[in-house]
Amino acid sequence: MQTKKTLKLGLVLVLAGMIGAVFIFDLQQYLSLGYLKSRQQLLSDYYLGHKVFTILVFFIVYVITTALSIPGAAVLTLFGGALFGLLTGTVIISFASTIGATLAFLTSRFLLKDYVQSRFRDKLAIINRGIEKEGEYYLFTLRLIPVFPFFLINLTMGLTPIKLVKYYLVSQIGMLPGTIVYVFAGTQLARIDSLQGILSPGLLAAFTLLGLFPLVAKKGVTMINANRQLKKYKRPKAFDYNVAVIGAGSAGLVASYIAAAIKAKVILIEKHKMGGDCLNTGCVPSKALIRSTKMLSYAKRAREFGLNQTTVDFDFGQVMERVQNIIKKVEPHDSVERYSDHGVECLTGEAMILDPYRIKVGDRTITARNIVVASGASPFVPPIPGIDKIDYLTSDTLWNLRKLPERLVVLGGGPIGSEMTQSFARLGSKVSQVEMAPQILIREDEEVTALVTERFKKEGVDVLTGHRAKAFYREGDEKGLLCEFEGKDVRIPFDEVIVAVGRRANTKGFGLEALGVEIEKNGTIAHDDYLRTNFPNIFVCGDVAGPYQFTHTASHQAWYASVNALFGPFKQFRVDYRVIPWCTFTDPEVARVGLNEKEAREKNIPYETTIFKLDDLDRAIADSEDHGFVKVLTVPGKDHILGVTIVGSHGGDLIAEFVLAMKHKLGLNKILGTIHIYPTLGEANKYVAGNWRKNHVPERIMGFLEKFHAWRR
Repeated sequence: MQTKKTLKLGLVLVLAGMIGAVFIFDLQQYLSLGYLKSRQQLLSDYYLGHKVFTILVFFIVYVITTALSIPGAAVLTLFGGALFGLLTGTVIISFASTIGATLAFLTSRFLLKDYVQSRFRDKLAIINRGIEKEGEYYLFTLRLIPVFPFFLINLTMGLTPIKLVKYYLVSQIGMLPGTIVYVFAGTQLARIDSLQGILSPGLLAAFTLLGLFPLVAKKGVTMINANRQLKKYKRPKAFDYNVAVIGAGSAGLVASYIAAAIKAKVILIEKHKMGGDCLNTGCVPSKALIRSTKMLSYAKRAREFGLNQTTVDFDFGQVMERVQNIIKKVEPHDSVERYSDHGVECLTGEAMILDPYRIKVGDRTITARNIVVASGASPFVPPIPGIDKIDYLTSDTLWNLRKLPERLVVLGGGPIGSEMTQSFARLGSKVSQVEMAPQILIREDEEVTALVTERFKKEGVDVLTGHRAKAFYREGDEKGLLCEFEGKDVRIPFDEVIVAVGRRANTKGFGLEALGVEIEKNGTIAHDDYLRTNFPNIFVCGDVAGPYQFTHTASHQAWYASVNALFGPFKQFRVDYRVIPWCTFTDPEVARVGLNEKEAREKNIPYETTIFKLDDLDRAIADSEDHGFVKVLTVPGKDHILGVTIVGSHGGDLIAEFVLAMKHKLGLNKILGTIHIYPTLGEANKYVAGNWRKNHVPERIMGFLEKFHAWRR
């Protein structure tokens, strides 16, 4: 171990000495095109008399320049073409550049690989798997498309698990086309002997090749990748559709609408109900139920509003029927009729992907140039012992309830579990919320969940955090959940249980497995930044794609999936996840965009916190909703917004101003300088900006102003 450290130190000193000598003695001047051009005739004459020695010296200089990552390799390549000609120059430079790159690779690996891999093990796990699986393809792509400087590729690849022999061979082959183009350009530079030579056809052609090479190479790599995946499937001579969309939830509806709006021929396939989870079992029914229970909570708070104690007579079955009526009222927005009017062909049935071009639906087989998979997600049911012996509910099935459970267990402390916990508690169920983590809403900051938990307990919820579900049991007519808490068993009897521990992407049963579409470890479909799967004409969007399972992100992804599918060969758009907001619709609502303190600490991102409490806001006081806060994270010393958390009434609406600000890089000073109507809850956004401003008033200027005004008096 000590010997290795000594060798590393020695190597660092040698490298530092060599690089230092380059700058101390200004050796870079000898690697400039102007200097080499001025010595061209002299060197050419010397080369004619001493060919082997000249080649050897040039080769060594090139290897050292590349190995030390000294700027000048491109100039040497051009001059190599001028001095040796196209064929000889290409051979010399191809081997010299690869050997130099390999030495830089080995240096990086010896000095830094162990440290980087141990320090960032978790973050590099995905990259390491990708390198081990297709490292040579990634390297070939980088070599072929010189977007990143080659010296960065050399140093970075040294930190990965790629094998040395593969690195050398792929680099040799991958850099060859670019080497030929640069050497050819050098042969043309050698012919310039006057200003008129600058306009020579050969030189113009050389520089045109230099400019076009990255674009042509990138296009070539894309075609190679496409052919690699699709060559074993028979391509139809003509397609029935430009794009076929599987799944008519939020993502599928938007993807098909976008395609039809730009006059593509599109078919939308749905096996169940149009609108997907959001309309039928998710956003719409849950918010309808939350609204009804909100009315009940107001009745219980009557005295806060100066009213006599009020009771509300209601029937649980009628409340649930109202939910169904709301769904029916929204249904036309997502109906077959509406989308048919938009130009989308809607087909009901189970899709089976036969190959990248063909989908079977019932007895019909259709062909499509591109496929967009938007199959959504389903509630995840954990394999807890005994769960198969009880009739559990999920976010899909709880809407069939017509009898209010007297005792209800909600398994899960995430957004869905928390929303249903509070709703059923307000309806009158005795609710026990069971969460294995130390807090509900685990992604949120501690003071956020503390406020929500306090409200839950005030409304009669038994919040059981730190409880690990061990088994379900049934003893006669009694059903219950056995949990472990602080090493002891806890029995929680119930009449109904809602399992809300997350959702799993729908990837099985329609041909993805047989086709070989790659699936991530978390169950979502693997895809690149353009929402392409490992098949270049199969795209993915929505819950089945991740990383966010929100209706608004599904719609956001759908635009990219549809446009990239239709225009991919000509123009592609990288999906933008920079500003993603979300809201948990408990009371108070919890809305967030960007970083919170928990994430900033985990990622070691420096930040400042500014808070405005809603108990100081006139409108919140007037509404008796003066609880919660607006918390903004900013770059230290600047008003640049890193993230915002709002806990309070209508938090989901208030967050929109910050989403706009972050999207368009507007700071808190811009929000402070914007007029907000009085009295509104929206003023909270201005006041938190005002708090930031007060915390950043320059003390020296204030001292000067104090003296200035005293003088004026």
